[in-house]
Amino acid sequence: MNKKLLQLKKILAEMESVLIAYSGGVDSTFLLKVAKDVLDDGKVVAVTATSSTYPACEIKDAKIVANRLRVKHLVIKTDELSNKKFAENPADRCYWCKRELFSKLIALAKEYKLNYVLDGSNYDDTRDFRPGMKAARELGVRSPLEEAGFTKNEIRSLSKKLGLSTWNKPSLACLASRFPYGMRITKENLAKVDKAETFLRKFGVTQVRVRNHDQIARIEVLKDEISKLLKEDVRDKIVTKFKDLGYTYVTVDLEGYRTGSMNEKNIS
Repeated sequence: MNKKLLQLKKILAEMESVLIAYSGGVDSTFLLKVAKDVLDDGKVVAVTATSSTYPACEIKDAKIVANRLRVKHLVIKTDELSNKKFAENPADRCYWCKRELFSKLIALAKEYKLNYVLDGSNYDDTRDFRPGMKAARELGVRSPLEEAGFTKNEIRSLSKKLGLSTWNKPSLACLASRFPYGMRITKENLAKVDKAETFLRKFGVTQVRVRNHDQIARIEVLKDEISKLLKEDVRDKIVTKFKDLGYTYVTVDLEGYRTGSMNEKNIS
């Protein structure tokens, strides 16, 4: 792992100045911290995009962590839903989202005279279906964590050693990933999913997804946390809340949380 860290620092040093697509999650925070340690002041800028596809609380957390790291931090707005190719939710939805985001970041990098735009993709991400990575490659966006061979677990381990508060933060994902391909994405449904997941976190679940299958809410949490939702008083509160949000059926996925479950055979 030390060799990978040295390689990462070498990659960043050779870049000399960078703009980092910063979500405030485990990967991008680790990348931002190492970049700040390697490069001179003013040579690192973090940019967080805000839109209806991401919970507002994540923007707040990103601001706090960037401030702690003493890095220049910008927040920009994106409007993925105005793009038909995104809103109609095809299998390559993420490609169109990332293409818009990275295009804006490239323009900002030129404005601030920064050499490279970076994202926080890691080596594990190459094993999943991620159309957004195609957009990054096309536009020349670099992924130093992937280039250095860092896995998610290695990033968490080093983040803990570096004292980063994000080391054990649950994995993040765009709210649009809660919908089966082909189901149109709307602000109303994004807000519904966000409210449902926020409600579930009150019961002590650390990793949660509410997959939206029209009238059906399919809840994913870690396998060893499923029991937290099945206590009678908790279960009744969840059913009541979810029906108030507009769901007819409320289910818990016994297979538990897993990344990319919408890339399995979808139900609608």
